[in-house]
Amino acid sequence: VQLQASGGGLVQAGGSLRLSCAASGRTFSSYNMVWFRQAPGKGREFVAGISWRGGDITYADSVKGRFTLSRDNGKNTVYVYLMMNSLKPEDTAVYYCAADRYYTGSSRQEYSYWGQGTLVTVSS
Repeated sequence: VQLQASGGGLVQAGGSLRLSCAASGRTFSSYNMVWFRQAPGKGREFVAGISWRGGDITYADSVKGRFTLSRDNGKNTVYVYLMMNSLKPEDTAVYYCAADRYYTGSSRQEYSYWGQGTLVTVSS
């Protein structure tokens, strides 16, 4: 089982980045997928989540209107994309993708599978 997050980097405030998560090793096309983030010295917080069919998408209030979540249910690998626009310094964090077969909420403890994280740094 592997969730591989990528796409992080350094960007100026107001800029954009697209994060990708490639999930394989399970039938992740039947899994709900989410992104969490963890800023330095803070806890891991929910960013956005998408249901297994892609019909239900939720966002944290702090990113609503700026971030867009989507997924591509491939045959062997599921890709989840987080398009981040109008980035702010407070978006600086390590971003993690996660998956669960049944859960769709914002509680990190409920997710079964996690990726290794990708660092996003937004300079002012």
